[in-house]
Amino acid sequence: MRINVLEVETSNKIAAGEVVERPSSVVKELVENSIDAGAKNIIIEISDGGQTNIKVIDDGCGIHIDDIEKAFMPHATSKIKSVEDIYKIHTLGFRGEALPSIASVSRTTLSSRTKESSVGKEISQSSSDIIYIKELGCNIGTTIEVKDLFFNVPARQKFLKSPQRESALISDIIGRLALANNDISFKLSNNNKKVFSTFSSENMSDTIRYIYGKDVVNNITSFEEFNDIMSVHGYIGNAEISRGSRNRQSIFVNKRYIKNGLITAAVENAFKSFLTINKFPFFVIFLDIFPEYIDINVHPQKTEIKFQQDKAIFKIVFNAVHTAIADSLRGNFDIPEVENKDNSGNETEKNTIRKEVYDFNKIVIDEKDKAELEKSVQIPIDFKYKTLNNEANKFMETPHQPANTMSTKGNLNSETNNESLDRSLDGKSKECNDTNYNLKNVRPVNNISKFPELRIIGQFNKTYIIGEVYDELYLIDQHAAHEKVLFEKFRKDIINSEIVSQILLVPTVIELSVDDYAYYIENEEVFSNTGFNIIEFGENTISIKEVPVILGKPDIKNLFNDILDNLKNMGTGKTVEVKYNKVASLACKAAVKANNQLTEQEMAKLINDLRYIDEPFTCPHGRPTIIKITLNELEKRFKRIQ
Repeated sequence: MRINVLEVETSNKIAAGEVVERPSSVVKELVENSIDAGAKNIIIEISDGGQTNIKVIDDGCGIHIDDIEKAFMPHATSKIKSVEDIYKIHTLGFRGEALPSIASVSRTTLSSRTKESSVGKEISQSSSDIIYIKELGCNIGTTIEVKDLFFNVPARQKFLKSPQRESALISDIIGRLALANNDISFKLSNNNKKVFSTFSSENMSDTIRYIYGKDVVNNITSFEEFNDIMSVHGYIGNAEISRGSRNRQSIFVNKRYIKNGLITAAVENAFKSFLTINKFPFFVIFLDIFPEYIDINVHPQKTEIKFQQDKAIFKIVFNAVHTAIADSLRGNFDIPEVENKDNSGNETEKNTIRKEVYDFNKIVIDEKDKAELEKSVQIPIDFKYKTLNNEANKFMETPHQPANTMSTKGNLNSETNNESLDRSLDGKSKECNDTNYNLKNVRPVNNISKFPELRIIGQFNKTYIIGEVYDELYLIDQHAAHEKVLFEKFRKDIINSEIVSQILLVPTVIELSVDDYAYYIENEEVFSNTGFNIIEFGENTISIKEVPVILGKPDIKNLFNDILDNLKNMGTGKTVEVKYNKVASLACKAAVKANNQLTEQEMAKLINDLRYIDEPFTCPHGRPTIIKITLNELEKRFKRIQ
């Protein structure tokens, strides 16, 4: 095997595969060059999600007239001169790979003028071949236009997503660059339509408002911490704006946008130490550190960084966020100062009540008390139990006969009792509007029961239904059971196009970020087919007029955001049917309420519905709905048998 030296054109295309992954990669590289050039106004214009045309205009220092052609040579850069400079980089670009890589897979035109020059210069290339170079009059700064991206690499074009998705990725990266450079004005337009615009501001919260809206700004807390070699500052959101994905988390190291699991874990651990929710917090975090303590030359797109002191990074980030959240929560527990007056109304003395603050950082349990507590609460850990999911086949060996031990009140075999149950449940729903526990429309759709009919013993902790049959004890999680019943009904309604919607008395208006709005437009049919009636209500704003009846009284805004986050996490490679199933799962989760006191009739109705659905043994999230404990297992626990 002989060794060949690759041609410049071939090596450029290979390098382009690492640096230029998609249109958003091109925009990121070009805008970072504009930031390095000291621009204060950057305009980005794209067409068809950047696949047809990308144009970036800035008012930076420009490129010297003699360096225009040199700028497209491989590894030509104005940022560094020697290898030692890599360890003290303060610019976003430094390798000189972006422009030659972009030019090798597109038709590129660049024009620029410096303040010292009275005339500018323009160069046009196609597949790295120079078409022309000429002088022209232009403003101070640089304008670069990239057309027909990947026109000479058809294989790469096949991996691009839809124009809407690509434009969403571009708006996302521009938004993050705007966060890190709030002193720069960014304007982004797609197909001659303004996407968003930020204005130069000394206050970063103004930029956050431009990008994410006022709802986010009203629910964030600033934090700051520093030591001898690094400092960290930024904003952390509260539970109100937490989402089901990490799309609204931004990390910047020396103003460079990166993705780092260490910093993300530090923030989320600090957040969850106070607010344990199954969502990801919003945060914007800036870490400023001496360049010699990091290595940014580890990824072609410079989105990953190696730290010399991982533990120190984790500690300073965790402490900063932890302290900020603790101080914020303490403020909610402050006791105001009160002044006491005597009976005559004259102010004879002022007895000020000392403000006591709940200290979240100093929860101490006396060791003696702790030992006594552990001694008194001896919970056996070797308790064995089985779920019906593991023994479904055993139950299906013989047909199940209705249990005769059920009382007449709980017997569901007669139509009369079914009607009375429906009336009871309907009345319960009207009586307790907050529970939304309405099973009136949920009827068995399959004549084959999946487990025997149970005799209801009662309800434990307003959460678990206890039943028995065939010398076996059954514990049913009413929340999971109800969720699964509604889930299967809603899924069947979606498949059969039988969703019934209810009109909201007051439509819910939701202002979305550019990225979220693009995701909604891409999946608009999913929402429509699942019973939502949504109309556009201005720029990046929607109005929800109707929701599926089965949802009862959900928190519509959070439900919509949950569904949107789930669609993001699933990606575009999933089928519409899979998306429908997950949407139904989230919808049912929003509708079902736990810790409800149920009557015997309601418990019997729920269990009967559960018996006849397709998959009654697990909830939509995989948790068991039923646990079975045999008489033999109980007697072993009580040492009646060995």
